[in-house]
Amino acid sequence: MPQLPRPGNSTEPRFASPLRPLATYSKPLTRRDALYRGVTACALASTGLSEICSATSDDPYQPFQMGIQSYSLRGYGLDDALKHTRALGLRFWESYRGHFPVTTAPEEWKQYQKTLKQAGIRMVAFGVEPFTENKDENRRRFEFAKAMGIETLSADPTPESLDHLDRLVEEYGISIAIHNHGPGARYDSIEDTSRVLANHHEKIGACVDTGHYLRSREDPLKALHTFGKRVFGVHLKDVRQRKGKESQFTILGEGDLDVDGCLRYLYDVKYAHCLALEYEENEENPIADLQQSLTVVRNSLQKIKTA
Repeated sequence: MPQLPRPGNSTEPRFASPLRPLATYSKPLTRRDALYRGVTACALASTGLSEICSATSDDPYQPFQMGIQSYSLRGYGLDDALKHTRALGLRFWESYRGHFPVTTAPEEWKQYQKTLKQAGIRMVAFGVEPFTENKDENRRRFEFAKAMGIETLSADPTPESLDHLDRLVEEYGISIAIHNHGPGARYDSIEDTSRVLANHHEKIGACVDTGHYLRSREDPLKALHTFGKRVFGVHLKDVRQRKGKESQFTILGEGDLDVDGCLRYLYDVKYAHCLALEYEENEENPIADLQQSLTVVRNSLQKIKTA
C-alpha cells in the first residue's frame, strides 16, 4: 500500500507503482465515429454549447466550472431540473441517469443536446455509473459519453473491470473518476482508491465526495491532497457527525466540512473539472437549501480571491 501524503504536502499523488504502458489505439474512421464527430461538433459549435462552457467576467464562481450533481434535483423531472439549475445561476451539470438515461441511439443524442442547448446547460460529467467485467456495457457507457461531449464518468468499477477501463480511457479520451460512497462501500476509504490509482492508467482518477468521506471518518482535504492532479470530479457535500447517531447531510457550511480549506486547495492547484454541488436532503423542495449552499461557496471564493 502506498504511503499517503498528509495535507499540506506536495499536490502530486504519491503512488508506489508506475503507470502501466498501454497500447496506442489507431484505427480507421468508422460510420459510428463519423456520427460521434457530427453529434459532438453539433453540440459544441452549431448548438452554441461552446459558448455555454466559456467563463464570463461576471461569473462569481470563476475559475471553477461550478455545477450541480443532478441527483440533488431528483425530485424534479428533466425540464424543471434544468430550469432550476439556471435559476440557481449554474451552467454545468454532472447528470445522473435518472435525468438522462444512457443510450447509444444517435437520434436520442441529438434530442438530449437540443434539450441542453435550450436550457443553457453543459453536461460535463455523468454518474455515478457501475462498471463490471461486461465489456459491451462498459463500452456502451463510453460511447454515450463521447457522443454527449462528457469529459468524466463518475464510477463504481469492480476490480475485474479495471484492466478494460485502462483501454477505454485511452481509446476515448474520457476520464474515469472513482466515487467513494461512504461506510461499507467498495471505495470507502482514501486507501481503497489509492490502491487502484497506483496501478492503472493516469486517466483513471478520483471523484472526491466530501460528504461521504466525512461519513467514513476520512478527511476530504486529505483526499484532495492525496489524489492531486488525478482528482477528476468533486461532489461538494457537507455532513454533520452526531454522537451515537447516524451522520446527517446538511446545507454546505453547517456540517463538519472545511469548505474554505477544500476550495482553497482546488483554487491553488487550478482544478479544471466540474465542481458539483450535491445535496441529499429535502428531496421534494431543495432549492432554498441549494441557494444557501451556493452563497457559502461564493463567500468562500471571495475570501480566497482577496486574501
